[in-house]
Amino acid sequence: MAGNAADQGRSVTAKLAGILRSFDSGSVHHLHELARRNGLPMSTTHRLTVELTATDFLQRIPEGGFRVGPAVRDLSDPTPHPPTLAERAPHVVEDLAEALHLPTRLGVLEGLEVAYIEKAPDYTPVTSFSPAARRPAHATALGKVLLAFAAPDVLRLAATASLPAYTPNTICRPDRLHHALHRIRCDGLAVDRGELIPDICTVAVPALGPGNVAIAAVEVEVEDLAVETVAAVTPALTLAAHALSRELHPDWWRGERPARRPAG
Repeated sequence: MAGNAADQGRSVTAKLAGILRSFDSGSVHHLHELARRNGLPMSTTHRLTVELTATDFLQRIPEGGFRVGPAVRDLSDPTPHPPTLAERAPHVVEDLAEALHLPTRLGVLEGLEVAYIEKAPDYTPVTSFSPAARRPAHATALGKVLLAFAAPDVLRLAATASLPAYTPNTICRPDRLHHALHRIRCDGLAVDRGELIPDICTVAVPALGPGNVAIAAVEVEVEDLAVETVAAVTPALTLAAHALSRELHPDWWRGERPARRPAG
């Protein structure tokens, strides 16, 4: 039990400091690495990293490792910094699912796919961004609203790509997709009429950043796309998207943010 022997006589403060000193800027370490570097038992390392994560001195990443958290960054640089999308996204999804009692997703564009997290309207936790959580952009409300408010080079890529059909409702022709994206830019929201999965309808709105380019989008599943159904969920989606945009890009939000669209 060499780890236990090395552990004897050290205060909790010394152990916590040792774990934190294991990290360089941007480095990621797993639990077994931290235990080995500091001569601590795995059980002790686990307990201390849980405490450091709970107080934001460490941050757990989806792959299972740890990196320096915002509390350390705040100590080393007293200048206030906006939160990151990874920090805020789970809270946005959880709040929307609780408010609307509907399956909720938040996604970001990666090429012509959407990387997303989601939350069911129950006690299950928010999922994490992972390589397995991908959806085609052209066949989802989440993806279409991201494409509609994407940078010009992404739009050109979508216009020349070969787009697979998933259901009879999937938009595959570039000219039809171009028309749909133009309509989405005018409306400020996108819908999915069973274009990826039959009988599944969704509504999505963008969270905009500098240059009015979408930095993310939020989406909920609905029973139908009747006018009253879409109208019932749009205010909460828009409020969540605006709040996320304001938190991530406060300077832009105070300056060139898009004007609110008139009701109706």
